[in-house]
Amino acid sequence: MGKAFSNVKFSILDLAPVLHGHDATLSFQNSADLAQHVEKLGYHRYWLAEHHNMPGIASSATSLVISHIASHTKTIRVGAGGIMLPNHAPLVIAEQFGTLDALYPDRIDLGLGRAPGSDQATAHALRRTLNSSPEDFPSQVEELEAYFAGAARVKAVPGQGANVPLWLLGSSDFSARLAAEKGLPFAFASHFSPDYTLPALRLYRDRFTPSNQLSKPQAMVGVNIIAAETTEKAKWLATSQQQQFLSMIRGKPSQLMPPIDDIDQEWTIYEKASVEKSVNSKSTIVGDKDVVREKLAAFIEETEADEVIINSQIYDHEERKNSYQIVSDLVHV
Repeated sequence: MGKAFSNVKFSILDLAPVLHGHDATLSFQNSADLAQHVEKLGYHRYWLAEHHNMPGIASSATSLVISHIASHTKTIRVGAGGIMLPNHAPLVIAEQFGTLDALYPDRIDLGLGRAPGSDQATAHALRRTLNSSPEDFPSQVEELEAYFAGAARVKAVPGQGANVPLWLLGSSDFSARLAAEKGLPFAFASHFSPDYTLPALRLYRDRFTPSNQLSKPQAMVGVNIIAAETTEKAKWLATSQQQQFLSMIRGKPSQLMPPIDDIDQEWTIYEKASVEKSVNSKSTIVGDKDVVREKLAAFIEETEADEVIINSQIYDHEERKNSYQIVSDLVHV
């Protein structure tokens, strides 16, 4: 079983959860503490995601939170997983991440997505062009690359010459195809889009073209893991994530709620089916160390992931740290 983990890197996806009854101040304190904890455990990188108009996610100003985490850690790579590039002028992103690279050399990653990370009204509030097309994303990536390379007429200062590896993120085949064409590493959001995981990874690997950044495909795959001393306890902790997905399905996103004893009292059979379309055995591992070991090994074998990035939406901060400890003990990161 150990061989399943031996050549795989393990990393953290932190959605900086805003806990019910608390505010973002606690979220950022918890994130810094978690980052220090997983750095000691040997995890490879720590990524934060851009989301807007989400009461339960505090990382909307993603580059600022990245700086906060990097300032509280020493060696772990820190980055965006990801920045939704269509929400921003590429020049501004080049300057922000050039600044981060200057402050924390050789530690910053930049994952790029094309989804708004929000609803249409929020996209409009962000001044995102409502008639924009997904076809604009490749040209935006090229523009960003030009700023980093110093090839644009306008210079990104800081930014020009920055050592910031680019990743493309996706939950379908669009970014898989683009990452393959550009020879960039690819991160797939299996943790909420499990049905498209294998086709997207296959497309990426089959069409990969070597580049200056990468000589062979490099695939990261997301998974939700909620680990505890017993499977019963892990399932109880997992009800916080289930409630969060339920609130989004109902169109009323909420803070991360405490776990509850009977989730079936909270949803209809149709809502349960809708939640389980995203949070199911393909995307989420819930259990004790033996369950996690078996299912994580199977996940890696099926996806052939070079790296696994783990999201753990757990209400209690100490239980969240413990979950990452259990995984670390299993895979010896």
